[in-house]
Amino acid sequence: MATKLLLTLAICRLIVTVGFTFNPNDLLRLGLNGKLSVAPADLQSASVDFGGVYRAEPMAVLHPATSEDVARLVKAAYDSSRGFTVSARGHGHSINGQAMTTNGVVVQMSGGGGSKNKMLNYFGEIHLWIDVLTSTLEYGLAPKSWTDYLYLTVGGTLSNAGISGQAFNHGPQISNVHELDVVTGKGELLTCSEKENSELFQAVLGGLGQFGIITRARIALEQAPQRVRWIRVLYSNFSTFTQDQEYLTSLHGKPASQKFDYVEGFVIVDEGLINNWRSSFFSPSNPVKVSSLKAEGGVLYCLEITKNYHLSNADTIDQEIEILLKKLNYIPASEFTTDLPYVDFLDRVHKAELKLRSKGLWEVPHPWLNLFVPKSRIAEFDKGVFKGILGNKTSGPILIYPMNKNKWDDRSSVVTPEEDVFYLVAFLRSALENGDETQTLDYLSNQNYEILKFCEDEKINVKQYLPHYDNQREWRDHFGEKYWTRFQQRKLEFDPRHILATGQRIFMPSFNPNIATW
Repeated sequence: MATKLLLTLAICRLIVTVGFTFNPNDLLRLGLNGKLSVAPADLQSASVDFGGVYRAEPMAVLHPATSEDVARLVKAAYDSSRGFTVSARGHGHSINGQAMTTNGVVVQMSGGGGSKNKMLNYFGEIHLWIDVLTSTLEYGLAPKSWTDYLYLTVGGTLSNAGISGQAFNHGPQISNVHELDVVTGKGELLTCSEKENSELFQAVLGGLGQFGIITRARIALEQAPQRVRWIRVLYSNFSTFTQDQEYLTSLHGKPASQKFDYVEGFVIVDEGLINNWRSSFFSPSNPVKVSSLKAEGGVLYCLEITKNYHLSNADTIDQEIEILLKKLNYIPASEFTTDLPYVDFLDRVHKAELKLRSKGLWEVPHPWLNLFVPKSRIAEFDKGVFKGILGNKTSGPILIYPMNKNKWDDRSSVVTPEEDVFYLVAFLRSALENGDETQTLDYLSNQNYEILKFCEDEKINVKQYLPHYDNQREWRDHFGEKYWTRFQQRKLEFDPRHILATGQRIFMPSFNPNIATW
């Protein structure tokens, strides 16, 4: 009884704030199978994210049990005279408050409150990519394209793109989707695919949550390998490094025996990172010294590649790898190799997470910056940023690897540079209050601004991945006139009242500007 009274009081507050036209108990009467919560712990959890930079004040959190729960909530917002905002939150891994809302309702898509449902549905036990992997492996199968971190929701990554070292070969995760169930901003629950509701299908993929909430996904699978040969080699010359990366990613059309399965890389501007980040890879008894390798401008580059295999063809793997490595020009004697189960490789970042959590270094601000950089300007970016702005200190990995544009579908809502090959450059840094000014949130945030300003001044047409902008003018510049017009038209069709994902700061809610998160 006390819980129901608390919920009713909170709903009354919600009505006063956003102007519902229905009675205080109307949200309780929506016929939800899940749980609508105003518990302080739930509100607190939904008010922050992994970035640790922004905060919000949601009025309630819905733990849905079914897709219909989500549809009923959004329909209530759409039908009310003044409306209220609804934001879908996955595992809370956004960086800049994208999945937050103030004075609205957050839909907690992970850890739902209902029974098991279809395999790739979020509700019940299957909502994170790690759960998808565990379930599909029971049938000897696995998704083709991954993210580096598996403790993310399926809908969360598909709302952005979902990329990792397999993207050069299979494309991003959004290029490997057959069908979706989506709740639009009108509260409609629709199944969509290439052939059915195709405009919604393309809009939602990479759509930043603006056009609908994904509640089910059918994705492409392949036979799962058993083991992975994981190799890292070092470069002191950036041009040689990128030439080798681009050569390996150009092999995407070759038979499996003639290419690697995963191509990534990272930049090393701090000796500590090469020996401490994912330190289990390198041998503590043989630490790598940046200074001893005569790095240009004090910077080294690490190429990270893998070869998947089954025990049945293990006897050919060494020869296949040897043939591929002979065509590369890395520093002699800088090859580091390990062999591990396929699952352990895919879950490698989670193991690093557990180490950081044990040291109290995980739940800190993460002022990450992810950029798509055109191939034609990557050398200038290296000179101006890696060897310029960053200096010789950083506080987290800096990933860099090329992708093939022909593996991306330009009908989706994602925008990438207009070149056949472009690079992801990801500054995945953590802010620490340890007395070192170069690791503080202010310092790293200012450095991110310097990087973006450098690109603007040098007319390097980068595109932000997991984008964050403060106003609509910046969003227009991000999309460009052609794609911005399409984005607006899709918003008008699928979320005309601007109910969804207001934390992205793209569209102001049409019914009450005071409830936006900005």
